[in-house]
Amino acid sequence: MLIGALLVAFLLSIFLTPFVGKLAFKLGATDKPNERKVHSKIMPRMGGLAIFLSFFITYLLFMDDFGEQLPLLVGALVIILIGMADDIFELKAAPKFLGQVLAALIIVLWGGLEVEFINLPFFTDTLEFGVLSIPITILWIVSIINAINLIDGLDGLAGGVSTIALVTIATMALIKGDLFVAMVALIVIGSTLGFLKYNFHPAKIFMGDTGALFLGYIIAVLSLQGFKNVTMISLIVPIIILGVPISDTFFAIIRRVVNKQPISAADKSHLHHCLINLGFTHKQTVLLIYALAACFGLAAIIFQFATVWGALFLVTGLLLIIEIFVEKIGLVNSNYQPLLKMLNFKNKP
Repeated sequence: MLIGALLVAFLLSIFLTPFVGKLAFKLGATDKPNERKVHSKIMPRMGGLAIFLSFFITYLLFMDDFGEQLPLLVGALVIILIGMADDIFELKAAPKFLGQVLAALIIVLWGGLEVEFINLPFFTDTLEFGVLSIPITILWIVSIINAINLIDGLDGLAGGVSTIALVTIATMALIKGDLFVAMVALIVIGSTLGFLKYNFHPAKIFMGDTGALFLGYIIAVLSLQGFKNVTMISLIVPIIILGVPISDTFFAIIRRVVNKQPISAADKSHLHHCLINLGFTHKQTVLLIYALAACFGLAAIIFQFATVWGALFLVTGLLLIIEIFVEKIGLVNSNYQPLLKMLNFKNKP
């Protein structure tokens, strides 16, 4: 049944994507080349609508708890409408943000999805979030939505990274016996893989905000449903799963603070831009980031079964590797190399 749902979603996406591409041109949902873009011709965007439609149809065919999961679907519909509006009319930041918060509020207040407490390592007491549980949950959902949106800068990049994250979530859900999370993740995986047939370099269509926001929303919600109200160690698992988009977003904020730019300012210094500037081709850059995302996914699975001390050691190692990688490729700027300079200083005779 799980594999059947994945295959149906995959085939539906392959069938629907060309029609969505034609619709995008008719609605004016196109992406024009500029100094920040890597493509050189007008491209249809809004391809994420094909991912959503494939997901929604397959969900109706295979899931028997439609009513119970209505908040998830309504929240997804809201995020799709916001994404479509942005792909067609290029919304300003404020209405996009409000739409994301609305989608998060639907799944939190109506669907009851909250991170209410965590158990701290080395302590017997739990940390209760109390009145902060709802804001924290909403912040997580909105942050992941925007993290996925930020990495959508190369053909197939956001779709591939999202698929790898969803494969990790589905794997861990199956290990834990959570068939609902596994099924939804596999349906979205099938829908995204079908779309990637047209979106991988050289792309024929972009997913646009319609796709990036939807994938971010689904990943954020599924990761919380699979790991809410658990230990501090387990709560870190979804952060590791999403290591690539979260790291890119975090260092984008650092970069703008260091360079004295507005946090919301757009630039051409994200992870994929830095790798291309180092001489990697478009396809090589995407595949390298896929490999990084897969490493994070594998680390998350190992992390889930590690002891407390083993988990802490793994996190420390990951943070050091990320920092060295960031400094090497100049993700903040060419002068940001505190750890490398310190190591170089210590190595001097």
